[in-house]
Amino acid sequence: MSSPRDAVSAAPAAVREAGDTQRLQGASMSDKPTVGVLGTGIMGAAMARNLCRAGLEVRAWNRTRDKAEPLAADGARITDTPAEAVEGADVVLTMLYDGNTVLEVMREAAPALRRGAAWAQSTTAGTELTGDLAAFAREHGLLFYDAPVLGTKEPAEAGKLTVLAAGPEEGRAAVTPVFDAVGAKTLWTGEDGAAGSASQLKLVANSWVLAVTAAAGETLALAKGLDVDPGKFFELIGGGPLDMGYLRAKSALLLEGGLTPPSFAVTTAEKDARLIVAAGRRSGVRLDVAEATADRLARAAAQGHADEDMAAAYFASFDGED
Repeated sequence: MSSPRDAVSAAPAAVREAGDTQRLQGASMSDKPTVGVLGTGIMGAAMARNLCRAGLEVRAWNRTRDKAEPLAADGARITDTPAEAVEGADVVLTMLYDGNTVLEVMREAAPALRRGAAWAQSTTAGTELTGDLAAFAREHGLLFYDAPVLGTKEPAEAGKLTVLAAGPEEGRAAVTPVFDAVGAKTLWTGEDGAAGSASQLKLVANSWVLAVTAAAGETLALAKGLDVDPGKFFELIGGGPLDMGYLRAKSALLLEGGLTPPSFAVTTAEKDARLIVAAGRRSGVRLDVAEATADRLARAAAQGHADEDMAAAYFASFDGED
């Protein structure tokens, strides 16, 4: 699909960029872009697997290669370096721990990035680093898509995530097959990924998710402290306006012993809670619940629950292991 590297480097910048844009738009004709996936943790591995199932060519990299290796059975090519994963890729998908990690890994990949490729940045990186990520994209001639996803392990594995996306019209034909493979729907929030509108919406959504999870844990902790049968609580609210599927799902993980493997780990949830607090502070908004939730998650991690589902914030209600 690409021109020989020496011919590309010899072309004037304007011609090179025009050719890159045409190539990116041409990727839509086959609807089978090549995707370099950087990060194959809980979410990244599920997303890469669904990309393979959709018939896309996938190259996957993870800092701990063992976490990426199982994807070979699904057809992904596992690489030793980020640069190998992105070389010649039409779309680069990043699903890493945080924004600083994304920048670090993309700098490692930089020598092999193709000008004109689309970058779908799906890591929950908050809003503070969006400008730095977009600047990196401009520096390397990438079309930047701020594209976090809403959902946890189960919808990720089923290809039922919701993709929140902001980015230019010109490259959407290349990223659409990627978003369609990993998600049930894509919600476009704007045409400028650098504005961070998708990440802003993701933080708003996560603030609700984290608040419900923390409240569920505290409710069950109070029930335990008062020797109230949790079943009676659910019977009380059942079918009414106070009932909620997510409340029941997170409570079931605690009551039925399903905290591992995590859908959304305590440490990751704490990171997101602190991103939410920081975003609110920069906007002049005080977020007491989010800040308290971050502290609860930190206490739960210190008690040994760091790698369990975030519902384990429940344990922060007690002085020790319970």
